[in-house]
Amino acid sequence: MTSGELSQRGRSGPDSQGLLDSSLMASGTASRSEDEESLAGQKRASSQALGTIPKRRSSSRFIKRKKFDDELVESSLAKSSTRVKGASGVESGRCSGSEPSSSEKKKVSKAPSTPVPPSPAPTPGLTKRVKKSKQPLQVTKDLGRWKPADDLLLINAVLQTNDLTSVHLGVKFSCRFTLREVQERWYALLYDPVISKLACQAMRQLHPEAIAAIQSKALFSKAEEQLLSKVGSTSQPTLETFQDLLHRHPDAFYLTRTAKALQAHWQLMRQYYLLEDQTVQPLPKGDQVLNFSDAEDLIDDSKLKDMRDEVLEHELTVADRRQKREIRQLEQELHKWQVLVDSITGMSSPDFDNQTLAVLRGRMVRYLMRSREITLGRATKDNQIDVDLSLEGPAWKISRKQGVIKLKNNGDFFIANEGRRPIYIDGRPVLCGSKWRLSNNSVVEIASLRFVFLINQDLIALIRAEAAKITPQ
Repeated sequence: MTSGELSQRGRSGPDSQGLLDSSLMASGTASRSEDEESLAGQKRASSQALGTIPKRRSSSRFIKRKKFDDELVESSLAKSSTRVKGASGVESGRCSGSEPSSSEKKKVSKAPSTPVPPSPAPTPGLTKRVKKSKQPLQVTKDLGRWKPADDLLLINAVLQTNDLTSVHLGVKFSCRFTLREVQERWYALLYDPVISKLACQAMRQLHPEAIAAIQSKALFSKAEEQLLSKVGSTSQPTLETFQDLLHRHPDAFYLTRTAKALQAHWQLMRQYYLLEDQTVQPLPKGDQVLNFSDAEDLIDDSKLKDMRDEVLEHELTVADRRQKREIRQLEQELHKWQVLVDSITGMSSPDFDNQTLAVLRGRMVRYLMRSREITLGRATKDNQIDVDLSLEGPAWKISRKQGVIKLKNNGDFFIANEGRRPIYIDGRPVLCGSKWRLSNNSVVEIASLRFVFLINQDLIALIRAEAAKITPQ
């Protein structure tokens, strides 16, 4: 079947498209098989010349997905055109070294006779596919903090005011942009082709109602405010007045201005004394301006009526009585305190007095032991102890009554553990219910709080001497 017959059948009826596709597929497969045979013949000839036996190999073709009719036509068209263009060059290269064989001559003669349909007239389905691929992609890329509505607001505001500072102060964007960010965005829209193209495509995709809402928020230009300022402040203009102003000056006002918007802006200008017939009263220059402190000095305190609040006075009296009662109770409990807490100012050992038996010294505070038995732990509202270890540091792991230190008659100090956690004496644990003897400079560790136990040797020696005198009697 020749190309002329194909063209005649293509004009004749609706089945011409299928016939054209089948003929093109057949021609493509035939030319492909001939090229494969020629390549195989060349490889066999080269292997025989070198004296080597070629290895048998399996087919390297892999299973591809099924192609649709239009894809098959497109691939066969491309392959056949490339073979026709390169056939003469390939054959001339082969003939330069040796005489071509008869099979190769047949291939050369067959190559130009393959029907090549004209490329500029592809099938209708193919043209649709190519057109779709050449269309620009939809703008789905994120433009950052600047939304399309912000860009449209920026453009309208700059065209109205020609001042980026006024735009930054007067326009309410979706984000709080700084003046520098507004300037950089405006320069990018002007001079950066990539950003300007993406922004324009995104603005074109906005809904008409959104565009109308954005345009209604456009700033008023100086020409518009000048026309509005001519309306008198004492008059009571109606919507018809502003509608007539729009009709008389269509070029001066923005295209989306309405009579209601003009009336609202005129009221705002009248509130801030921006109309032509309004004047702002200047501040007095000669006299001193009265400030708040001067006005307060002029007030006569004697003329102010002092209203007595009996309820407040009663509450203050009750609170004062309660505080005095607490102070009296504390003063009565002073003689019961057995331990004094002093802050440590140095690392030197404290000077013992005649009443201090021993000292439990920590990093922040020191506890003076002035009785034969003291309790250690954590003080709470309902639990009062002699030595509050929370004054030294974090004591939430310490029991409310952690231990007891006792002085026996023979002058020895013992510590008994009554809490859940162990007490370490010089690194040795003392468990709950056990006791251990304390010597001078013993290190007492309770829940990561370390203390040094110092004994008043002079006072303890006197106690031991008295105990020795009493025992023989």
